[in-house]
Amino acid sequence: MIIPKPGRLVRAPGAYTLGPTTTVLAAEGAQDAARLLRTLLSPATGLPLAPATGSTAGITMTLDPADHALGAEGYHLIVTPEAVRLRAAHSAGLLHGVQTLRQLLPPEALADRPQPAVAWRIPCLETTDVPRFGWRGAMVDVARHFQPLPFLLRTVDLLAFHKLNVLHLHLTDDQGWRMPSDAYPLLTEIGATRARSMLGQAGSTRYDDRPHGGSYTVAELRILVDYAAARGVTVVPEIEMPGHTRAALAAYPHLGNVPGRTLDVWTDWGVCENILGVHEEVLEFCRTVLGEVLDVFPSRYVHIGGDECPTREWEESPAARRRAEELGLAAPKELHGWFLGRIGSFLVDAGRRPLCWAEDSMSSLPAEFTVMPWRDGDHGLAAARRGHDVVMAPHRSTYLDYPQSAGPEEPLGQAGEVVDLRAVHDNEPAPEHWEPAEAARVLGTQAQLWSEFITTPAQSDYLAYPRLCALADRAWNPSSDWTTDFLPALRDHGPRLDALGINRTTPQ
Repeated sequence: MIIPKPGRLVRAPGAYTLGPTTTVLAAEGAQDAARLLRTLLSPATGLPLAPATGSTAGITMTLDPADHALGAEGYHLIVTPEAVRLRAAHSAGLLHGVQTLRQLLPPEALADRPQPAVAWRIPCLETTDVPRFGWRGAMVDVARHFQPLPFLLRTVDLLAFHKLNVLHLHLTDDQGWRMPSDAYPLLTEIGATRARSMLGQAGSTRYDDRPHGGSYTVAELRILVDYAAARGVTVVPEIEMPGHTRAALAAYPHLGNVPGRTLDVWTDWGVCENILGVHEEVLEFCRTVLGEVLDVFPSRYVHIGGDECPTREWEESPAARRRAEELGLAAPKELHGWFLGRIGSFLVDAGRRPLCWAEDSMSSLPAEFTVMPWRDGDHGLAAARRGHDVVMAPHRSTYLDYPQSAGPEEPLGQAGEVVDLRAVHDNEPAPEHWEPAEAARVLGTQAQLWSEFITTPAQSDYLAYPRLCALADRAWNPSSDWTTDFLPALRDHGPRLDALGINRTTPQ
């Protein structure tokens, strides 16, 4: 059994065996999928899987754009003792089919080094497999704790393996700025490094004594984008504003609300009260930085944060109060919606779709925003009723930085919160009580890995797996049953995760 559960799968006797003479026939438009198959299988199998020179081959990949039933990401796979036939309407479907073939092979096929004396058999079957949602992703926070490019490339591989198609990259926050900027170089020269890090939950008085920093180059981010695209994954960048910007204010203090004030990159966890000002120079800063982001990330969606924005500084700032009065706003706190609207318009004019976290203060948010509800499902329902598309991310079922149990072996996470494997699998992005028009606004769902307490890849693995498998399963196929489908499939999946070198939790 594989994860996510295919929509329809019929087993048959026998198997197809890959060997040194197996060839791959890739029809027009299928060459990228064939290339990916070779790239992924070559390290362990050593098989060339050479392009076919004639009209027949052991593995055939074709595109049929007229097969509308397969949608943008579905595929049809037939395996017989004589051949493997993979078909899709679009290239993304073929890429998902490649991942299915990897899971059907022995787990040794996933190793990163040669595996001798293994028969590379694919069991005979027929499957037609189409995902429920078009947005199935994971958010990785590299702002609180920076992770280098190889970590992100491996993350992409693991997402694609589970047919997750979005890597939401949280690039900036109070504790660090990771996005390069030619126009504002101090964002990484100053804003990328904090002097120390808090030990324990927000509000702690304990700190380590080690500076922490890091940032990416444009070249590295382009490598990531291309690498992800080749695997069917879109990288969605997030640049936080107008709150969660202490690192930017440390680099450019004049962007804040208190003239002459200097700040350091924040060393605490929690919500920082320092936010961007609302003068024109700030808006130009945001537009310029986002313009640089658009040059690197071709994603249709660009996330601008928008959450947890204390407005005390605006309420105390003569300039912000004057701006609110000029705009006819009832109070400075209403500048939050105005600010997001101005930046959202810039992205819309650039041909992109603005995305932000859902907050109670966003009732006036323009409809072109896609909203990511994180507090609970009711925020998603309210956003859908206001005409927003939504990507569901409720913290009680998608925040994988929360502990998986109350056991002492769990790493430090959100105090008092446990998100166990069952809670993740039970995540329903479009609940039954929603009206059809409201449910139609749900683009999908994603997991979150906030990194206050995630400092190493091993810790990230431990928290993500197998819970991310559960999210992938239900996001692709809502009919997957916890007892009869997912748990048996997860038992089969364990050796695959081990072969991939994942430091995983073993379900009890």
